[in-house]
Amino acid sequence: MKQKRSPKKPNIYFTKDTENAIVLYNSLEDDIQRNIIYTQKIHPAFYKLAEIMIHRFKFYNFDVSHEDVKHEVVSFLHEKIHKYKAENGKAFSYFSIVAKNYLIAENNKNYYHFKRSQDIGAIDLERNIVNEKVRHDFIEEKRDFIDIFVNLVEKNLALFFTKQRDIQVADAILYLFKTRENIENYNKKAIYILIRERTGVNSQNITNIITKIKLLYGKMYLQYKNGVNIEKMSWFQIQNIINN
Repeated sequence: MKQKRSPKKPNIYFTKDTENAIVLYNSLEDDIQRNIIYTQKIHPAFYKLAEIMIHRFKFYNFDVSHEDVKHEVVSFLHEKIHKYKAENGKAFSYFSIVAKNYLIAENNKNYYHFKRSQDIGAIDLERNIVNEKVRHDFIEEKRDFIDIFVNLVEKNLALFFTKQRDIQVADAILYLFKTRENIENYNKKAIYILIRERTGVNSQNITNIITKIKLLYGKMYLQYKNGVNIEKMSWFQIQNIINN
């Protein structure tokens, strides 16, 4: 006789209510309402999803703790949340794929860097002076942009962030940008620890602010690359870029 399969356990952490909350979140424009919905309805599901995906597929090739990897995944899901539409299918399936693809890419990247570091001689044999010069110029350009970006955000902190707690976290992140040359252990775990020490804020709130700054950074860098003098931009122009 064929054995009966055990009934599939219901998904109790990422439900239809979670999916509805994501759809509602994407439809709202008020940041306060969005933050409430995300914190109460969406973040717990993203956090549990990240935890399950890491352990189910054994994504352990990271140089930071599992807790920090979970926060990285949640931050990435938060960045991509606006891309979800009801016609994409079930939100659980959609974000499971997004989380898994992110973990595969990061896991492989970390493994690649680990393997590369094992054979310095091989790296030396593969040196390409032209590519190194291009990379050097790129790094110099990024360094100049970061200084401009930090100054821009610092001058407009109270406009970018309304809560005092968020301003403190953003200020701590900008401080790390400014002192980046002096940070020896420049990984996400160390950054989270440094920010917590300066602000006393938990990891979830830190992740939210980092995500906002990353989005702003990407949009402003695109303007910078296109020759826009972002130092001279008005607050109205900055707001248009943020909202597009």
